Amino acid sequence: MGCGRVGATLAQSLEGNGHSVAVIDMNPEAFRRLDASFSGKKVTGLGFDRGTLQQAGIEDAYAFAAVSDGDNSNIISARVVRETYGVSNVVARIYDPHRAEIYQRLGIPTVATVRWTADQVLRRMLPMGATDEYRDASGRIVMAQVDVHPGWLGRPAVDLEAATGARLAFLTRFGDGMLPPPGAVLQEHDLVHMLLPAEDLPRVERLLTRPPAPEVD
Repeated sequence: MGCGRVGATLAQSLEGNGHSVAVIDMNPEAFRRLDASFSGKKVTGLGFDRGTLQQAGIEDAYAFAAVSDGDNSNIISARVVRETYGVSNVVARIYDPHRAEIYQRLGIPTVATVRWTADQVLRRMLPMGATDEYRDASGRIVMAQVDVHPGWLGRPAVDLEAATGARLAFLTRFGDGMLPPPGAVLQEHDLVHMLLPAEDLPRVERLLTRPPAPEVD
């Protein structure tokens, strides 16, 4: 739902990967953003209207994305699709980060555009901290990219888990993701991605942006 720049790009990417796609928008002029080669359905109407959804084929849908420019429309549509039609793979675009957190707790995965953009800008301005990369539907578990103090370089990667109690998900090294093999040590420019309870993120961030405790002989 939503044929703005995000919706049009998403629809065309999905179709390019072999999926059948339907796009809903209130404004029929919005469909001009789609390439002339787009062969999916174009349905004019409200994304939370059952007639519109059925015309788009919601009863056979595997997934639904609400990416219009209205928070209320997106979340209402996402809830109708999940609760009425039983589509489990649902995501809503939410501009207000406070609302996004509420809807995460309601079990509606969200993409908070403003928060994501602000986090990315801050990461480039002030590179010590953590950035959410994924949250589960409940909002309780987060995968975050966590900056580490240079003092951790040369230490075994598993030391991060021992120090924080969090799970090391993977490393990004020279632009490539990797599961650290046994005995792997942190190198300069490694990006560290960890899995942990969302409430623990500030504590883990504090631990890893400081030098590690001295090793005891």
